[in-house]
Amino acid sequence: MRFQEIHRAAELVREEFDDPYALARTRIATDGLNLFVRLADESLVHAMTRQVAIREVLAENLRFIDWGADGTATRLHLRHFSPAADVIIDPRFGWGSPVMADSKVKVSDIVSLWKAGERISTVAEEYGMSVDVIEDVLRQAA
Repeated sequence: MRFQEIHRAAELVREEFDDPYALARTRIATDGLNLFVRLADESLVHAMTRQVAIREVLAENLRFIDWGADGTATRLHLRHFSPAADVIIDPRFGWGSPVMADSKVKVSDIVSLWKAGERISTVAEEYGMSVDVIEDVLRQAA
């Protein structure tokens, strides 16, 4: 994300909700390229242009953030991986690197083992995952 876009999204949330902690709230989402803000009427607007977005089009592409009881972000689900390969970024695991949600295995460890010459089936067996999941992780990480 460009700093200017993050700044505009935070500015929009601060204006709309009078919230000084705009970047730590559930109002900001991303599709991987752009930032969107969910307004009080539940509409989504593009942070930079403030154009209303078509929610149905974005629904499949927005990255989901898990929020704690105190309203702060705890985990980001990376949507470009298949649902079977639930990859997350969670500061409690992998030092903030992408990890597998179930096992907390770092994506970089999976890729490194494969790049070291191991077959995909061997990598899958090593980490207790299906070959399909390993293939998806490798495809997306490339």
